[in-house]
Amino acid sequence: MLVVDDAVVVRRIVSDVLSESSEIEVVGTAPNGRLALAKIPTLDPDVVTLDIEMPEMDGLATLTELRKSRPQLPVIMFSTLTERGAQATLDALALGASDYVTKPAQARSAALAQEFIREALIPRILGLGRRWSRTSAPPPVPLPAPRKTLPSRADLVAIGVSTGGPNALAEVVRALPADFPVPIVVVQHMPPVFTRFLADRLASISGLAVREGADGSVVRPGTVWIAPGNFHMTLQRVEGEVRLALDQNPPENSCRPAVDPLFRSVAQVFGRHSMALILTGMGHDGLEGAQEIQRAGGQVLAQDEESSVVWGMPGAIVSAGLAEKVLPLGEVAAELVQRTQVGRLPGHPGRPATPSVVR
Repeated sequence: MLVVDDAVVVRRIVSDVLSESSEIEVVGTAPNGRLALAKIPTLDPDVVTLDIEMPEMDGLATLTELRKSRPQLPVIMFSTLTERGAQATLDALALGASDYVTKPAQARSAALAQEFIREALIPRILGLGRRWSRTSAPPPVPLPAPRKTLPSRADLVAIGVSTGGPNALAEVVRALPADFPVPIVVVQHMPPVFTRFLADRLASISGLAVREGADGSVVRPGTVWIAPGNFHMTLQRVEGEVRLALDQNPPENSCRPAVDPLFRSVAQVFGRHSMALILTGMGHDGLEGAQEIQRAGGQVLAQDEESSVVWGMPGAIVSAGLAEKVLPLGEVAAELVQRTQVGRLPGHPGRPATPSVVR
């Protein structure tokens, strides 16, 4: 583990907290990117934490250089919870960063900062480090075969994603046609401000309209809705229209927004005409909601392990036997297009061949 940050206090706190874990060894620190790049060949770390704002060589420039020689080395960015920090973080993810952690602006004491590091950073280091070194790990336990069912018509796609999500969403959304026949609702684990910039970036590369979710918005085809940071996003049927609803109920799976509340509402509103897709991410958020969608007769798809940054969330779906199909990221968009055409009139991609009774 290599810690790169220009603040001496931050380097010390992070190093001290990480050293408490028997599974993490801090092999070195660096105050800027230039020194970090010089140390990496000798230290050979499994994971790097990289501050975005540093003198001499900032995090983005360092990441660009690092990826030339170490394209797969896990890198976790440290960013501030500001508009500038959000934009820089998304830039870093686009350049190949594996994940990010926002600096605890509210942590005005060393004790609070240490607790934040324990809760937010250590799980990411362990998750990414284990994937990086999985070639030496025990053989994987055989997983249940994917469910095989005849697909019913899908009237909405709900996506849950976390670590590695911005790049995964960009690949999927970029490949979907502008006349995609159903709405898409997304929970990406991200804080406030970040989700708005994520929606804007996805909109700039897609023929679809991509927006941050707003309470009461009508859900219509041709639009991708991203759950806003710090709010759960669910669906409600109001006077014959499906609308978004936002709330600040307690976090689920330590997340807000969380995937499970969205998926549960999708199962309730769309029943057997719902489709869930779980992409890369740590943990198991979305598992309980996917079970509800399956019970309602809907479809559940998952990203495969090889193309996932972390195969936690999709792996949980596959391990539970919920996935009808497990797909490489590059095949997800085509699969969504194919499946959402089932039961629709030729020449009228948004119109069902038969009317639905939505539960």
